[in-house]
Amino acid sequence: MQNRITSLFDIQYPIIQGGMIWASGWRLASAVSNAGGLGLIGAGSMYPEVLLKHIQKCKKATDKPFGVNIPMLYPDIDQLMDIIVREGVKIVFTSAGNPKTWTSYLKEKGITVVHVVSSVKFALKAQEAGVDAIVAEGFEAGGHNGRDETTTLVLIPAVNEKVTIPLIAAGGIGTGQQMLAAMVLGADGVQVGSRFVASDEASSHIAFKHEVVKAKEGDTQLTLKELAPVRLLKNKFYHDVQQAYADGASVDRLKEVLGRARAKKGMFEGDLEEGELEIGQVSTLIHTIKPAAEIVAQLIAEFNDAKASVTKLQ
Repeated sequence: MQNRITSLFDIQYPIIQGGMIWASGWRLASAVSNAGGLGLIGAGSMYPEVLLKHIQKCKKATDKPFGVNIPMLYPDIDQLMDIIVREGVKIVFTSAGNPKTWTSYLKEKGITVVHVVSSVKFALKAQEAGVDAIVAEGFEAGGHNGRDETTTLVLIPAVNEKVTIPLIAAGGIGTGQQMLAAMVLGADGVQVGSRFVASDEASSHIAFKHEVVKAKEGDTQLTLKELAPVRLLKNKFYHDVQQAYADGASVDRLKEVLGRARAKKGMFEGDLEEGELEIGQVSTLIHTIKPAAEIVAQLIAEFNDAKASVTKLQ
């Protein structure tokens, strides 16, 4: 399966594993890359010395391309970028910030740059900044999300209409049928996050993985827009946030309720009551925890079956 995304990253399949905090360490990234997709180390939850170890271990675990995802609001981003350059990482996904800040620097170092956006407006800004490709992430996605609540079904054709560089669809994609639909809408590839959370190699806590598998329709909600919009599973922490809203909480009060390290507490340490359990709407379609290689193989098999079925339509 060759197209602009497989050529850009030198990979077999146009499947990118989301660089999710507390879930996307070197084990998951290398497993996805070895299976023919593009694995990403999620640097958003890593101190510089931790990222260094993950990059070095990933290089030993795979001889295939892999990348690093960096939220641009990270306080030690200068150190992270320095490590990426020194370690010879060739692909960087940036998010949560202005792509102009680092794109030129990275490209001067021979690094392929991709930026994550949630609207046509920011897709155009990313293209103008000189990125090599865009991830357009719809409202269905887990974790920190866009404020406009544009669904993937609408966002992908809208962005495709305006940009000329390769486009990767994200948000609500966990099956091969959804992958095909995204590509029919104009995407050159897909970024899959939530499905890989429920993989053997994900660094997220096993208790959190089981909660993802148990999730039903309506079990996730986008909240905390006043701070940074985030989609998460409904648990005690979520209901504490909703009670704060009902009490007319100010932004400062919401910050108090959120506290510190909520995502680590829930996703990495397995506190299912007090932790922030970030996951996408597609969790309702995730029923098993399995190796990342099997997830990639299943996505491709479902994609091919769906494509064959569509061609039979009269």
